[in-house]
Amino acid sequence: MENALKINFFTKIVRQIIELSVFIRSCGVAARFGRHLGTEAWLCRFFHERNQRIVESLTRIETSIKSHHLQRQVRITLLLPPGYDQQAGFYPLLYMNDGQDLTSLHLEQTLARLFHTQRIPPFVVVAMHANQDRKMEYGTAARPDFAGRGAKAYLHTRFVLEEVRPFMLDQYRIHASPAHHFFAGFSLGGLSALDIVWHHPDQFSRVGVFSGALWWRSRDVGKGYNEATDRIMHALIREGTFSPGLKFWFQTGTEDETSDRNNNGIIDSIEDTLDLIAELEKKGYVKDRDIAYLEVQGGKHDQDTWSRALPEFLSWLFGNQALSYSR
Repeated sequence: MENALKINFFTKIVRQIIELSVFIRSCGVAARFGRHLGTEAWLCRFFHERNQRIVESLTRIETSIKSHHLQRQVRITLLLPPGYDQQAGFYPLLYMNDGQDLTSLHLEQTLARLFHTQRIPPFVVVAMHANQDRKMEYGTAARPDFAGRGAKAYLHTRFVLEEVRPFMLDQYRIHASPAHHFFAGFSLGGLSALDIVWHHPDQFSRVGVFSGALWWRSRDVGKGYNEATDRIMHALIREGTFSPGLKFWFQTGTEDETSDRNNNGIIDSIEDTLDLIAELEKKGYVKDRDIAYLEVQGGKHDQDTWSRALPEFLSWLFGNQALSYSR
């Protein structure tokens, strides 16, 4: 009888937690459409105002860098953690491609919540905005793809290393050690982030690749394409060397795409990612220790899926890592 009462009590608590979670979500929907019903309105306002205060604890800065390499003014968004102006010390730095997508990724809300609950330590984000040349500036620096896309990727790499990095170290309290510098990107921006980190282990230690464009190839399918040799990033991994300290995080979605080049029942996005992980393992990197992989069931090739994966990536980013906040 006593055990039954305990189980019933536990079940009731779990049900109430679920109901509260559903209610909080409904507040967000209601706020979006301007509908608050009856006595529940004040609770909706409470949760909305509380979340707003947490988000406002971050500092968002919009600025730009005149890039000699890219021959354009590159807009960048900076996110400083709560207390940045009140506390001394130097911070880790997360570089991100496709800074123009931060709002649709809900990055500020995610960071604010994780900082508030102390799931991650404070760090700074620098997000570089792409423009109409995105398909030319993102890619692999060593070689463009079969269609000539990525022809300016080496210039984007130089922009990051020779213009963004010095700017951040000079203007903000950023830790100089590569152990405190990370990179993340989405789709083609994920390929770019991986390429930069792989070739510059003296500047970075960890990379996050969300639905990476790892299909990037030197020959088109049906025109002499050889899967064993023509995927460019896979070839670059094979040509490279093991660098101690590098860590890799990959995400795919089971609905990233429908393409299946070799008709083996595995979509290309997942197969290309798993094959690249296999190449890293051949170099000496170890799954779970050096490589993490998240496959999102029902996940699509969009910002909504990536935003849902962000908390796991950010938690992994600082997992089992001792950080120093002094230069």
